[in-house]
Amino acid sequence: MRILWYNEDMERIVIHSDLNNFYASVERKLHPELKGVPIAVCGNKEERRGIVLAKSEEAKQRGVKTGDTVWQAQKKCQGLVVVRPHFDEYMRYSRLVKAIYARYTDEIESYGIDECWLDVTKFTKVFPPYDGEMYVGEGDGRRYSDEFLRHIGDTIRMTVRGELGLTVSCGVSFNKVFAKLGSDLKKPDGTTVISLSNYKDVIYGLPVTDLLMVGGATGAKLVRMGYSTIGRLAAAEDGRIVSAFGKFGQTLLTYARGQDDSPVRRLGEERELKSIGNSMTLPKDLTNLGEVERTLYVLAESVAARLRASGKGLADTVHLWVRDSALNSFSMQKKVRHTALCGEIASHAYSLFLSKFRPPFKVRALGITVSGFDGGASQMTFDETSGNYSKRERVERCVDDIRKKHGYASVQRGIVAEDPTEMHNDIKGTHLIKPARFDDEGFEPDDLSDDGTFFSSDEYDE
Repeated sequence: MRILWYNEDMERIVIHSDLNNFYASVERKLHPELKGVPIAVCGNKEERRGIVLAKSEEAKQRGVKTGDTVWQAQKKCQGLVVVRPHFDEYMRYSRLVKAIYARYTDEIESYGIDECWLDVTKFTKVFPPYDGEMYVGEGDGRRYSDEFLRHIGDTIRMTVRGELGLTVSCGVSFNKVFAKLGSDLKKPDGTTVISLSNYKDVIYGLPVTDLLMVGGATGAKLVRMGYSTIGRLAAAEDGRIVSAFGKFGQTLLTYARGQDDSPVRRLGEERELKSIGNSMTLPKDLTNLGEVERTLYVLAESVAARLRASGKGLADTVHLWVRDSALNSFSMQKKVRHTALCGEIASHAYSLFLSKFRPPFKVRALGITVSGFDGGASQMTFDETSGNYSKRERVERCVDDIRKKHGYASVQRGIVAEDPTEMHNDIKGTHLIKPARFDDEGFEPDDLSDDGTFFSSDEYDE
C-alpha cells in the first residue's frame, strides 16, 4: 500500500478490532433462521467437551457464559439452541474481515481468529472525509480530535457490518494496550476512543485485571499488594513492582502508564513463538497409569510435530498440566536436554505426572507444552549422538511426511495403537491456537480450553 499522508509529529492511531460473539455470529450467517434466537456454540457433549465456546447476545443477557457446560447453559436460558462449531467457516470469515482491514492499512496484526490491531497512522487519507474538526490544539500540542478518531473506528465497524453482516467493537488509541482496553468497553458494535487527552479518565479506574497480559495469579497478587486498579498500578513505585514481578514488572508499569510503543506487525509477520503445546479433555476419566502414559504420547506426537514444523529448533523445557475430576488444576515443569522427539517429550511429561500422582486418581484433562527453543543452535554431545538421536529425529520427520500424505492414522506407535479410539486422535490437525496471557507461574489453569487449545481466560470468543 502506498503511503498517502504522514506527519511524524502526530500521535499514532492504533485500532483494536474485536468481532462480537464471532462464532455465534458466523453460525447465524450459515443459519439465518437462528436470527434473534439465543444460541450457544458448544463442543461435543458426548466426548465431554460440551462446553460453551461462544454465545449470542441474547444468551449472554440471560446469564450464559463461555466455559459453561451445556446443561448449565440450558438451565440458565430456556429455549437455548445448541450448535456444533464449524471452524473452517470461522477461518473463512476471519480472512474476509482481514481483507477489509487491508483496504485501510498494511499494518495488521492478528490476535487470535477474531481480533486484530491496525495501525492507520500513515493512512488517514484512505478514510472517508470527516466534516468536523480533525485536530485540537496548536503547534507541538496539536493532536487528533477524539471525534475524528471515533470517525475512523466507526468507518471500520460500519464497513464490516455492511459487507459481511458481522459486528465489531473498536478501540482507538495511541498504543496497542489502550486500544485493546477500548475495544472491551463498548460491546457489541461500539467504538471507544482512549486518547492522550482522556486516557486517565477512561481507564485509570478500571480493575487491574483488565490490563493486557495480566492473568489471574498476577492480578490477584497485584490486588494483594494494594494495586486494584490500573491507575494505582500506574502510580506505583517502580522498585516495588519490579521486585515482586522481575523484568515483567517494568512491562506492567509501561502498559499501565500508556508508554507502550510496540509496533503493529504487518500482516504475515510472525509473532515470536515462545512455547508450543496442546491439551485435551478426555471422553472419560483416566484412572490408571497406562491410560495416562498413552494419552501423553498422543499429546506429545502433536507437540513434537508442531515443534519440528516451527523451525524453532529443539526445546529444553517440558511443562505438564493436569486437571482432575474435581476440576482442580496442577502445573509442573522440568529442564531437559534439548529435544524435538515425541518419545522424549512424552517420557519427561510422564515422569512429571509420576512426581505428583499415584493411584487412585481420576484425571479429566492433560496438556503438554515445550519451551526454551534453541533456534537450531544446539550441538549434540558424543553421548547424545551415540544414542542415535539424529536417526530417531529423521524417523519422526518421515512419519510427519507420511501422515501429511496418507493421514494421521496411517502410522502409529505401538503404545497408542493399544487403544483403537486413539488411532485417529490427531490433536495437531484439529485444534485452533489462541494467544495465552502472561502468568508468573506459566500457563494458568484457565489457559487451556475444554476443546484442547491454549488461550487466555479472556480470550474465549466473546
